[in-house]
Amino acid sequence: MTSPKVPLRAAVQSLPAYVPGARAGADLTAHKLSSNENPYPPLEQVRAAVARAASQLNRYPDMFATDLVAALAVKHGVDPAGIVAGCGSVAVLGHVLQAFCDPGDEVVHAWRSFEAYPILVRLQGARSVQVPLDREGRHDLPAMAAAVTDRTRVILVCSPNNPTGPAVRHDELLALLAVVPQDVLVVLDEAYVEFVRQPSAIDSAAVLAAHPNVVLLRTFSKAYGLAALRVGYAVTHQDLARGVRTASTPFGVNHLAQVAALASLEAEAALLERVDAVVAERERLVAGLRGQGWTVPETQANFVWLATGARTLEIAADAADDGLLVRPFAGEGVRISVGEPTANDRVLEVAAGWL
Repeated sequence: MTSPKVPLRAAVQSLPAYVPGARAGADLTAHKLSSNENPYPPLEQVRAAVARAASQLNRYPDMFATDLVAALAVKHGVDPAGIVAGCGSVAVLGHVLQAFCDPGDEVVHAWRSFEAYPILVRLQGARSVQVPLDREGRHDLPAMAAAVTDRTRVILVCSPNNPTGPAVRHDELLALLAVVPQDVLVVLDEAYVEFVRQPSAIDSAAVLAAHPNVVLLRTFSKAYGLAALRVGYAVTHQDLARGVRTASTPFGVNHLAQVAALASLEAEAALLERVDAVVAERERLVAGLRGQGWTVPETQANFVWLATGARTLEIAADAADDGLLVRPFAGEGVRISVGEPTANDRVLEVAAGWL
């Protein structure tokens, strides 16, 4: 076939591809620690609810995920009109940018942070303004505030930060909001919030109630263990939510995903016990790595970050040879998800040889 002559947009041609975490082979012998997944499968009652819902696959899902949104409204203490569900929090973020950014507008975010941020921003035709993390892998919020111009429409705050792990403190976020213009949207991406244990954690409900220019992003992929079904949502003020809903993909949350998310909310206490187990393993893993001599940022997520610099790809390849799939960021470091105890034991065993 001859090559097509229809040109792609320049922004699309120049975009880097999103790189997913490595997948285990068919033999499933490797520990997959590359995608920040919950190591535990869904609870039995969640699996049973999905199985029952499978008989309705010939029908379109509820376009507005009405029952799920109602349950989330109760959880967050807001009106259902302030919640927008979507196909994972990354898709919801894409709809937020579609609703508020025009070509040439600016979106300020930390870097390194979630690698989808600059891709989504540039797809919208906006400019990605990247502010370096500090030496501890944390957001430099004063520098991010200083980066705001009259073209800035959105500030993205990833807390805990993916891939380094530290979380923004409540007082730090309030200081940022105090100086950010009211017509700039502040998106607080809390994909890993359930794993946060620091005493000064963000009170996002209080932040949302006091600041009408804030959007919270949450997901069922991590703590709730539903990564395969892609359910995320935004919580914000009703007027902002209306715009995000307008930009959203119709029927964006499939029926099985809605059912699984609802069943997971009903079983939240049991699921959060699993989160506690992951946090305990995280602390053990961090202590073990630091004991070996690694400098590990103060992670509040379900992963750890090792700054491996120029050796990153070599170390990731060595890890794969040793049965560990990790997520390399070339020239910078590796992110290692917290897995089952046996997987974390293997990380400590292998990482000692990387030093």
